[in-house]
Amino acid sequence: MRQEHDAHRYGGCTFIYRNPPITRLLKHECGCLGCILVQFDMHRCGLKKRGHGSRSWIKIDLLGNISILELDKATIMRRCSLPGRDLRLLDPLFIYPSTILGREKAIVVSFEQIRCIITADEVILMNSLDESVVQYKSELCKRLESNKDQSDDLPFEFRALELALELTCMSLDAQAQELQMEIYPLLDELASSINTVNLERVRRLKGHLLALTQRVQKVRDEIENLMDDDSDMAEMYLTEKKLRSEGYPSSDLGFQTNTSHEETIVSKSAPVSPVGSCSGTHKLQRAFTSIVSSSRQGSLLSSSNCGENIDKLEMLLEAYFVVIDHTLSKLLSLKEYIDDTEDLINIKLSNVQNHLIQYQLLLTAATFLATIFAAVTAVFGMNFAATVFDHPPTFNWVLVISGVACGFTYFSFLMYFRYKRIFPL
Repeated sequence: MRQEHDAHRYGGCTFIYRNPPITRLLKHECGCLGCILVQFDMHRCGLKKRGHGSRSWIKIDLLGNISILELDKATIMRRCSLPGRDLRLLDPLFIYPSTILGREKAIVVSFEQIRCIITADEVILMNSLDESVVQYKSELCKRLESNKDQSDDLPFEFRALELALELTCMSLDAQAQELQMEIYPLLDELASSINTVNLERVRRLKGHLLALTQRVQKVRDEIENLMDDDSDMAEMYLTEKKLRSEGYPSSDLGFQTNTSHEETIVSKSAPVSPVGSCSGTHKLQRAFTSIVSSSRQGSLLSSSNCGENIDKLEMLLEAYFVVIDHTLSKLLSLKEYIDDTEDLINIKLSNVQNHLIQYQLLLTAATFLATIFAAVTAVFGMNFAATVFDHPPTFNWVLVISGVACGFTYFSFLMYFRYKRIFPL
């Protein structure tokens, strides 16, 4: 297929345009304005080509209302003030361990299939038909609608985070319970009957157990690390930060009271000007006193609120930490039971191997004596002249004596084996 080309000259440069116009080539490059404009246009077209398109997102507001949004990555980053690396945690095409990230205006949650962005007044999650996502969406809307007229101590972001923790812990515990119900009978059967089919099933289930243990361990470690860091927990209180940025009425009132009180003190201590106006030094002093008092009032308010809210979040995390730790304990106990069963199987196999070696030793001794007896009969079966052949009963006596000697030797071997405790007899 022939492509059409259009050539244009700009200064000393020749520009070649191909159809489609996205692929524009420069025949000659220099620092002129035409080259710069074409290079910029090529770079912009390349960025549009490489950029990700819009995706479907589910938004749940404070009242439990659901809306479907078509947003691209850049819009989400601007909307929630998140870096691009945090949005990669929400992509279902990538596999990341469980993570809770507290940012300035959002909490990024990545728990198994529940991956969402929690802000002070909305939850944004990928529009998916996954069972975990559908359950989280429906349960969160149900709880928000039921608590419309009820006062709740937890802010919106903590309720959304609590539901994500609850569903994740329930899902992992259910998987652990299902694995327990499948492994314990199989291990009991394997302990009594060792065969290839049972060994293959145990190997497959042990792989599932190790993978599930790693997932549960990661969730537990993430919650524990978050509980150990007070600054991260304080960073996750989005409602408080939003209200603090907008301004508390009580804090404003306290600020005005302190300011008027400081101004009264300053006015009483400072001399009164004859013309009824304060000097520049007195104005600076009052301004500095107001700034110090307001900053002190704000720091005391924020520290007290942060301490109280950290306690709330810490109690919330501690409750689910106990749940996930119990699930991890069950999985570790199951792993220990598998290891004990493997040790028992190895002991049984070693015992069978020892019995086989004992039987092999007995057969080797019997074969050795039978070979000696056969050698005696073979000697007398040779064609040579001897007086013993003149008396036929003599050959019978030779066979009897050889057999008795071999039997006595074999019995001596058995006594020796018993004396050395090679195997019980």
